[in-house]
Amino acid sequence: MFESITRNLGDALGSIARGRLTESNIRDGMGKVRQALLEADVNYDVAKAFTQRVTEQAVGEKVLKALRPAEQIVGIVYQELVSLMGPVDHSLAIRRGELSVIMMCGLQGAGKTTTCGKLARMLKEQGNKPMLVAADLQRPAAIEQLRVIGEQIGVPVYWEEAARSNPVQVCVNARKEARAHDCNVLILDTAGRLHVDDALMKELMEVDNKLMPDQALLVCDAMTGQDAVNSAKVFNDALELDGVILTKLDGDTRGGAALSVKAVTGVPIKFIGVGEQLDRLEKFHPDRMAQRILGQGDVATLLETAQRVLDSDEMERQQQKMLEGKFSLDDFLKAMAQIQRMGSMKSLLKLIPGMGQMAQALDALDGMDPDKDLGRVRAMIQSMTLDERRNPEKIDRSRRNRIAQGSGTDPAEVHGLLKQFKDMSGMMQSMAGLGSGDRMKKVMDLQSQMMGPNAGLGREKQRSKRGPVDKDVLRDKKKQQRKQAKDQRKKNKRR
Repeated sequence: MFESITRNLGDALGSIARGRLTESNIRDGMGKVRQALLEADVNYDVAKAFTQRVTEQAVGEKVLKALRPAEQIVGIVYQELVSLMGPVDHSLAIRRGELSVIMMCGLQGAGKTTTCGKLARMLKEQGNKPMLVAADLQRPAAIEQLRVIGEQIGVPVYWEEAARSNPVQVCVNARKEARAHDCNVLILDTAGRLHVDDALMKELMEVDNKLMPDQALLVCDAMTGQDAVNSAKVFNDALELDGVILTKLDGDTRGGAALSVKAVTGVPIKFIGVGEQLDRLEKFHPDRMAQRILGQGDVATLLETAQRVLDSDEMERQQQKMLEGKFSLDDFLKAMAQIQRMGSMKSLLKLIPGMGQMAQALDALDGMDPDKDLGRVRAMIQSMTLDERRNPEKIDRSRRNRIAQGSGTDPAEVHGLLKQFKDMSGMMQSMAGLGSGDRMKKVMDLQSQMMGPNAGLGREKQRSKRGPVDKDVLRDKKKQQRKQAKDQRKKNKRR
């Protein structure tokens, strides 16, 4: 997400940093910043007010005479981005001993029903006992979809036949059922429409007046840009929303909704959906989002994701096997599966400070996809027998051919994987007796070597695309470079 605005903002701020800073080039640079925001589908008034505030602070004497004025400007932009999207209160008004009601609303296609399931799962993990309510009687599949989600996460779902009831009565009956089953959170999946209309608003207001929900949350599709912001404004005028949940932030979104919704409606974004899986709901942190937008990574979210999805006991066992020299290809396959649970390699790269540009570079390069490379590595390992995974030194030419045929790869790729694994295993074994500082250096070497598990294969592919290297041409080129260097040294002596 936010690739285009990150790239355009980087270019705009980079143009300010080049050369001596003056009030004139700061204003020109801020014009480019505003253009970058507008291209990201940020509301026009929001973009204009944002750049005016940044400009007013940036042209001050304190910035222009600072030791590193360009960094000062980036800092100002960061603080203004945080202010634009925050502050945020993630609480959902859940009180001990009482039944809290959360009303979820939104347009069709925004992912409202799935988000209800994600929120119920999150609340259950926090020790609550939620119940889902199928109050969307407009969409025939909505009730069945919510029932399936409830079974997947182990949360009860209250529903009635659509033809025999109405949304308000369903919600009233669900409240009685929730109290009877000692549930403390009731999540209402209300009806949506393809667009905002009077019938929709009338129905939602009836539910709101009858149930008096503790929280009214709007689910918005981030990929719709300003339409999401406009619909949020209409819903807020009618219902007085307590928060917004932005969905599909893992897709090709330009970021305009995330940057505009708080400024236009006054309603904060509380949570964001970053995937289709039911565990892909995260708290929205304006400071972390601002770091991502400026290409500075998001280590806090990376660590939280790792703690949530990785099996710490399994990771410890794998680390111990590495240090003892017992790490097998089977263990490597398990380690890959653990990492992939955190998300795609490109998305993880963007969370690491300084690695966002590498992720963008991979997008620009034809055929360079670390996730596909991981898939090829997995296919090769899974085409091996259990004995071959534990004892890769047994894999000879005939076995390489068989593995390549079974995985749809080339024997040279299998050979490259085995060579890389052997080098990695030797390096990990050599770390066993090292101190923490030397071990960290070894880890850095290992990271550069294993940047993509198929990195060595990628270089072979690139060489094959360029065609065979003409040795005579290469020798002549080196000779010419040596001659140029020699001539340059003579010129320097004459001076």
